[in-house]
Amino acid sequence: MCSQEMSLWRLRVVADADPGTVARVLERLQILNVVPRRIVAEFSTDDILHIQVDICGLTEEQLTLITAKIGENVSVVNAYWHRL
Repeated sequence: MCSQEMSLWRLRVVADADPGTVARVLERLQILNVVPRRIVAEFSTDDILHIQVDICGLTEEQLTLITAKIGENVSVVNAYWHRL
């Protein structure tokens, strides 16, 4: 659970229609033993997958590194995060 001292982040990933992408995004959080507060994954009409993950308990540096690693995936078009 997020406390008031911790920041809530939203990780957004846009990827090609690859069913393994969701698992690869969540794997990065599993390595750090972080359970997301919310996960939304949706295919758009042009076969693009949009993933949104709400996370707390990480620093900006950790999230930046995770986002960079996710962005290295071949199917990922764009990955970024922002504070909620």
